[in-house]
Amino acid sequence: MAVLVAVTDSDEGRHALSEAVSEARMLGTDVIAVNLTLGALDTSDVGGDVAVRVIDRAGREDRDPVIAVIDEIEAHPEVTRLVIGIKKRSRVGKALLGSVSQRLLMTSPVPVLTVRPS
Repeated sequence: MAVLVAVTDSDEGRHALSEAVSEARMLGTDVIAVNLTLGALDTSDVGGDVAVRVIDRAGREDRDPVIAVIDEIEAHPEVTRLVIGIKKRSRVGKALLGSVSQRLLMTSPVPVLTVRPS
């Protein structure tokens, strides 16, 4: 069993990582963090009681982040849930721009925990 988290370079992404660690702590398992930032992911402030394995996004920089996350879920059969950070968006914003979070909710083969920073 493991918790996979999609970490973006935003407040929502950092909050998702924090909540994934809390979820893993509650379940007594590890965290797999898919780094969608295209830079180094710092996990030093996560805490030492939960193992966090970082998987850097592979392939072209313009690779669809949804496909990258789904590929990692499929590559790790031990993953039992996905944690993603969300933010409030208008209906027009969703219709025109789409939403990575929304697409992950619709296509994830495992249950999804959505979290929003306060």
